[in-house]
Amino acid sequence: MNVVGTRQRGKLPCRAPGGGHTFGYFKFAFWALLLSWPVSGAARLPQSQRGNTRSPHEALAIPCENCHTATAWRPIKAVPEFDHNKTKYPLRGMHEKVECTQCHVKPVFTDVGKNCQDCHTDVHQRKMGTNCAQCHTVQGWNIAVQQVKDHQNRFPLLGAHAAVQCEDCHKGAAVGQFQGLSTACASCHLKDYQQTQTMGGSVPNHVAAQFPQTCESCHTFDGWSGVMVNHAAPPISFPLTNGHANVPCLDCHVGNNYNLQIAATDCGHAGCHLTTWQQTTNPQHSAAPTVFSIATCSNCHNTVSWLNANFNHASTGWPLTGSHQMAPAGKVTACTDCHINNNYTFTAANTDCYGCHQTAWQSTTTLGGSIPNHVTAGFLTSMCSTCHDTVLWSDGKFEHAATGFPLQGPHMLPPRTAVTGAIGPMVNACTDCHIGGNYTAGYPTTDCYGCHQSYYTNAQTFGTSVPNHVTANYPTACISCHATWVTTAWLGAAFTHTWFRIPHNGSSCADCHFNPNNYAIFSCIQACHTGSSPHANAQNTNSQHGGVSGYTYGPTICVNCHKG
Repeated sequence: MNVVGTRQRGKLPCRAPGGGHTFGYFKFAFWALLLSWPVSGAARLPQSQRGNTRSPHEALAIPCENCHTATAWRPIKAVPEFDHNKTKYPLRGMHEKVECTQCHVKPVFTDVGKNCQDCHTDVHQRKMGTNCAQCHTVQGWNIAVQQVKDHQNRFPLLGAHAAVQCEDCHKGAAVGQFQGLSTACASCHLKDYQQTQTMGGSVPNHVAAQFPQTCESCHTFDGWSGVMVNHAAPPISFPLTNGHANVPCLDCHVGNNYNLQIAATDCGHAGCHLTTWQQTTNPQHSAAPTVFSIATCSNCHNTVSWLNANFNHASTGWPLTGSHQMAPAGKVTACTDCHINNNYTFTAANTDCYGCHQTAWQSTTTLGGSIPNHVTAGFLTSMCSTCHDTVLWSDGKFEHAATGFPLQGPHMLPPRTAVTGAIGPMVNACTDCHIGGNYTAGYPTTDCYGCHQSYYTNAQTFGTSVPNHVTANYPTACISCHATWVTTAWLGAAFTHTWFRIPHNGSSCADCHFNPNNYAIFSCIQACHTGSSPHANAQNTNSQHGGVSGYTYGPTICVNCHKG
């Protein structure tokens, strides 16, 4: 340090008055001794006598003796009295052991950088950024940040990658080159990909099969084995289920052909099951290739077994119900029971019952009983389903109401609803009405008299209260009186008197209608109003009707006024 003051020195004369140089020499020696004398606390010059000393450290608010000794400016103390923690850059870790001058190469201590790259050469050539603390700490250059160790970036280290050393992938790690690596598997594992050409066994030749080098489509980070191919996803779109699930790849991909373009439903064309299709006998698929197309095996079969085929017959427009179902649910034991000679080209005409059941239709000529003769009755062969279902022929049920004449009460075949008042047997067979097997339209007539004429003509024989319908000249519109025939048959007749309330004091028809041959003739005094009753004779009656306009005693005069 230049401790020479900046004061301007006084000019010294060249010689003393009176001659010689002695005085000038001593004066020079005095100043030299004074200026070289060590400055101590007790011997410092007063402030007023000091000069302005310029420090090479510039502004530094600490005493010089904290670092320097009284002997000389250099070297400084071995342990300077300076607390670096009070600065804006505390010393931690490896920085605590560094010589001051390794960082402070200039005497101006504040003229030093605080960033790592200000002192340390960036071996990464700035490819990793300028923030060294992303990976390193002041403890050393070894990677210490756990996030970096875990590789939590665009390529996390999972599975087998977690045990790999950095330099195994980062070949330039020795010179700090870590960026620029591709995350594609093939960038590191292309050799593994190519080795599949010679591995054999269950490992397909990836090169020959032209497998894409997107290894992650099948493999995981845990290892090359345990391949998981999503066979159901595009572009394969062929899910491996049931019987297909455990088949070795080469059983289908013959000759290492992994470029198959087969739909999941196209079993026959796949080259795997064509032989199976050709060997079928029940039904023989090859005999009806348009129906049993080799491209539509999945319509009937699944991937569990060939033998449990399930064809949706309803898709043909003709569902199999009742006895048409395969045994044991129905009576059919094989498709060929109906599709004789492997004829699977049926049209709508073939689905008519008569096409298969002509023999059953013709047998009605001899069955008898309640079964009408379909041949003589002229039943249409295209209308079997009008009466019969697919369960049994014998329980045919004709919807008689469709003819306009519903079968009710006594007209019903057993079992029927309860009926009282029946005269003679009720209907037990179709031929009870359709005599001679006549089922033509309009026969028999739907008018009661057409079938029940004998009941009309012999009505008086069915009870004393039953009038002779013939002699009484009753109309043949039986329903006008026998309105409740459904539940009471013939004996529940109820004639509606137009003008006179019935029943009338317990009287019967004959009490008033004394002429059984003509019910138009009646009398109030013939059988009822006789004797001593108020209206029993003309005298009593006349006395009760004095002054009644138009009154004349007679057998029917009562009704004229007393109709209610």
